[in-house]
Amino acid sequence: MPSGEDDLIARYFRPVATAPGALGLVDDAAVLQGQGDDLVVTTDAIVEGVHFLKDDPPDTVARKALRVNLSDLAAKGATPTGFVLTLALREVREAWLAPFAQALGEDVAQFGCPLLGGDTVSTPGPLMISITAFGRVPPGAMVRRDGAKPGDHLVVTGTIGDAALGLDVLKGGAAAPGSDTRARDILVSRYRVPQPRVALAQAVREHASAAMDVSDGLMGDLAKLCAASGVSAVVNAGALPLSAPARALLAERRVGLEALVSGGDDYEILCTIPENRLGPFTDAAARAGVPAAVIGTIEAGTSGPRLFDGTREISLSRLSYSHF
Repeated sequence: MPSGEDDLIARYFRPVATAPGALGLVDDAAVLQGQGDDLVVTTDAIVEGVHFLKDDPPDTVARKALRVNLSDLAAKGATPTGFVLTLALREVREAWLAPFAQALGEDVAQFGCPLLGGDTVSTPGPLMISITAFGRVPPGAMVRRDGAKPGDHLVVTGTIGDAALGLDVLKGGAAAPGSDTRARDILVSRYRVPQPRVALAQAVREHASAAMDVSDGLMGDLAKLCAASGVSAVVNAGALPLSAPARALLAERRVGLEALVSGGDDYEILCTIPENRLGPFTDAAARAGVPAAVIGTIEAGTSGPRLFDGTREISLSRLSYSHF
């Protein structure tokens, strides 16, 4: 007789797992066919109260869980191949699971990253979703953090700081834009539903000397990239790509620049591009419809990245979000 877990999987997730290698989710494992490529593996968990709020809509929770992993793959120059899902639930509720599974299925189709299997467990604690995602790159082509060289341009996609402001809005903080519902919705959407730059993966693979995704804060993640590469960096505050709502909050002095560059949850690509590759990279980004801004330069040294407003260095009390 099928267990409650079997019924849950069959009802909500078997319809999503349409890849042949998923075997209809009736086995204990899945199959990824070898194609001569390197397999890139990444894993991220999102936890209620840490990465999403208790009353966040279940469809946005599903999308965030998958997309934060797709963001990692894109920054490595990898094409998504599939993922496995671990879902820790306090209870089984149709009203939560149905929209969660539907949104997951929509993202599976949109990004070409099929569900291959996973596990469902009961927990007395907060809701937790963990995904391990797989991607492919040609042999030896994965873009690492440790390839940045002095003279490389520092490039970031999209806009920075919106997600941190969105969380602040949801918590009723200083960034809550009052009656400006459109600005509020933009910021909250950036927090709840990241936009992984999957369309830029090939350009990153072909042109970047080093890359990673921005998940814990631009300056903190840049510090990690610089440490891995044994270099330093200078960032031009005036060149940081900011959304209209973020610029308005800065102008009103309701938030400071540190909140934007250190807040986390951006899920944009941070990469270093050699001078002779910058033109082809920005052309590729334009064709892919992904905004990409040059925000600074890689320099020799090991002092860590520095942020400048003109000739004035901006001192930051923290560089990134930290779990511990």
